[in-house]
Amino acid sequence: MQPGLPFGSVTHPPGGGRELPGPNGFGVEFVRSGRARRYVLRVRDDGRVRVTIPRGGSVREARQFAEEHRAWITAERLRFAVARRPRLVWRDGTEILFRGRTTAVRCTARGESSEIRFADQVVVVSGQPADLRPAVEAHLRGLAARELGPRLLALAAEQGLRVARVSVRAQRTRWGSCSPRGHIALNWRLVQVPAEVCDYVLLHELMHLREANHSPRFWRHVARVCPGYQAARRWLREHGLRLERAGG
Repeated sequence: MQPGLPFGSVTHPPGGGRELPGPNGFGVEFVRSGRARRYVLRVRDDGRVRVTIPRGGSVREARQFAEEHRAWITAERLRFAVARRPRLVWRDGTEILFRGRTTAVRCTARGESSEIRFADQVVVVSGQPADLRPAVEAHLRGLAARELGPRLLALAAEQGLRVARVSVRAQRTRWGSCSPRGHIALNWRLVQVPAEVCDYVLLHELMHLREANHSPRFWRHVARVCPGYQAARRWLREHGLRLERAGG
């Protein structure tokens, strides 16, 4: 657990909440909801935390629920803090992640154009760009658009599942999502993670077609189709933020 998050014990009227002071001006809010069927934990983009208490729930259990997810809260706060940072310019020699490996981006002038290389990839752009990031990220998005959908559908076929639609997006806080209608959206940055980690994310979303929650039953489905999922989750926790930081 990370120290410093004060989850105090307070009572609130239905539909109301009181914010508890936290470090760096952040707070934790417990709110009762007669419509909620389970405890829900959310971190806002300003770092504030809200715990929704379902009917029949208690602040004591809500506090315990939040305490159990301290590491996740800390990671989400850091993720939002990173997202608010100004993006730095990528220059010749900047290191990025590509398919799980660190690789340097190199740029060579070729007359009126430039050749950008990283790993086994080559990107040709006009002129001599001061910032290589737009061209590299556009190339990565193109790879993601061509690769992620077919891979997802292949895994779906292996599991006997039908996907209604696949889209590749620039999601800032999610690796993927699955709608009740079977639309799966994937983060284009998955082309930067190792293949086995990418497959875990795809299988994770596919299992939501069987169980639309994160219940123990859902995780049993994940463990069955992806026995190494815990290692993949650790990789995302340890390296995922690097994909959002400027320069990587």
